[in-house]
Amino acid sequence: MKKKIYIEFILLILLGFFSSLSLPPFNYVIINFFTFSLFYILLVRLSLTSENKKIFFIYGWLFGFGYFASNLYWISLSLTFDENFKFLIPLAVVLVPAFLALFYGLISYLFVTFRQKKNLSSFFLFSLIFGTIEFLRGSILTGFPWNLIAYSFSNHLEILNITSIIGTYGFNLFCISLFTSPSIFILRDDKKEIFICILFLLITLSFYVFGSQRLEKFNSIKANKHDYKIRVISSKISIDRFYNDIEPVSVIKDLVKISSPQNNERTIFIWPESILPEISKNQLKEYKWLFENEFNENHILAIGINDIAKQDQFVKYFNSFTIYDHNLEIIDSYKKVNLVPFGEFLPFEKILRRLGFKNITNNYQSYSSGKKRNVIEINTFNFSIKLLPLICYEIIYSGNIFEDRSFDFIVNISEDGWFGQSIGPQQHFVHSIYRAIESGKYVLRSANNGIAAIVNPLGVVEKQINLNNTGYVDLIESKKINPTIFSKYGNKIFVLIILLYIFLIFSFNRIKNE
Repeated sequence: MKKKIYIEFILLILLGFFSSLSLPPFNYVIINFFTFSLFYILLVRLSLTSENKKIFFIYGWLFGFGYFASNLYWISLSLTFDENFKFLIPLAVVLVPAFLALFYGLISYLFVTFRQKKNLSSFFLFSLIFGTIEFLRGSILTGFPWNLIAYSFSNHLEILNITSIIGTYGFNLFCISLFTSPSIFILRDDKKEIFICILFLLITLSFYVFGSQRLEKFNSIKANKHDYKIRVISSKISIDRFYNDIEPVSVIKDLVKISSPQNNERTIFIWPESILPEISKNQLKEYKWLFENEFNENHILAIGINDIAKQDQFVKYFNSFTIYDHNLEIIDSYKKVNLVPFGEFLPFEKILRRLGFKNITNNYQSYSSGKKRNVIEINTFNFSIKLLPLICYEIIYSGNIFEDRSFDFIVNISEDGWFGQSIGPQQHFVHSIYRAIESGKYVLRSANNGIAAIVNPLGVVEKQINLNNTGYVDLIESKKINPTIFSKYGNKIFVLIILLYIFLIFSFNRIKNE
C-alpha cells in the first residue's frame, strides 16, 4: 500500500513537471492534454476509493510543486549576486514553489469535497475551481499570476487573440477545460458525452478563425507615420552595479552611445528600469554635461530611476519612471504601484531586518508604493503623446492595469538581470504579448539584460532585440484599432464565464437526474 502511494506521489510531481514544458520558452502545448487529463483522472479514481479527503490536498500540492519548482527555479538566481543572500538559495528553491503549490492543493481538496456524481458536472466543477483559484493566486496579497497555463499558447497568436474579449483569466479557465477534456472520453457515462470533447476542439477552432480574421483585418489597416520616433533601448549593463558602487558616468555614457541620438530627429528615448541605482530622480541634472553634446530640443528621455521624497519626517524611496526634456528638467513622473515582495520591499520589515533580512534590489530600506498608476502625457517641444508606464513586474497583471484608456502606448521598462541565464527573461517578456492583445495597444518594452521589443495590438512582435544583445528598436509608425471588449470591462467578463460554468454544472446534473 505504501509503495503504491509513493508511486502516486512521484507520478503527480512528474505530471506537474512535464506541464511546465508547455510554457515559454518551450511551448510544448500538446503535453497538457496528457498531464491535465491524467491529473484529473487520478483525482476522480482515487476519490472513489479513499474517504480521507485531506490526502487530496497533498495530491494537488505535489502536482503544483512539480509545476512551479521546474519553471520558477530562476528565483534562486536573484540571490546569487550578493553574498548575504546565498544562504537563502536552498530555501528559495523549495519554499517558493511549496507556497504556490498550496493553491493547487486547495484546488484538489475543494474538487473532491464538492465533486458531483455526474461526469460532466464534475468536469466543469474541476475547471471552475482551478480557474477561480488561479485568479486568487494572481490577486491576493500582492498577487503572483506568473505562468498561468494559458501562457502555453504564447506562440499561437490566432488562438490567443480571443483574450481581447475574455482576457487572460477567462482564457486560462477555457484552457484548463480544453486540456482536461480528453478525460471525458475515458470516464464517460455514455457516448453522448464525447460531444463535449469535440465541442472544446470546435471552440478552439473558432478562436483560431476569429484571431486569423482579426490579424488579417489589422494588416489591411494603413499605418499612421509619426513625425517623431520612440526609441526603445536594450542594454547589457552588469547587475553588479547594485552592489559594487559602479561609477554612474560610465553607465550613462554607454546608454547614450547605444541610443545614438541624431540632432535633427525628434526622438523619445526609453531607458530600462533602475538603470542608475546611485542617482535619484532629482540628481540626474547634475550629469547634464554628459548629455549636452548629444541631446537637443528634439530629444526627450524616459528612464527608470529612483525617486526619493521626504514625507512626514520620513525619507521614502520609490521606483519611478520619469520623463525629462533635453535639459534634464522633469516633465512628469510615475511611482511604481505593484512592488515585488523581498525584491523591492520586505514584508514584516521591522521583524525580518532584525533577523538579518533585507530586500534584494538595494542596500537601504524598502521601496514605498505609489498611490495610483497615472497616464504620463508628454506635451512639450511639439510632442503630444500619452504613455501608460508599467515598471517590470507590473506587466504581469491582467485586468487592473489601467482605468483611463486614452493613452497611446504602454511602456514597460525592466531589469531582467535578476533572472540570470535562465528561462526567466523569456517568461517575463511573454506577458507583454498578452497585455498588448487585451488592451489593444502597442507595448514598447525596454530591458536591461532582457528582451526589448515593440509588440503591436494583436500581439505580433514587430521588432525585437534578443536576449544578451544591446541596441535599439524604433517605433516610427503605428496602427489604431477600436478599444477591445476586455479593455472596457476587464475581469467582469471572467465573472460572467464563472457564472456560465456554474450554470453548466447544475444543468448537466439536472439533465442526468431526469
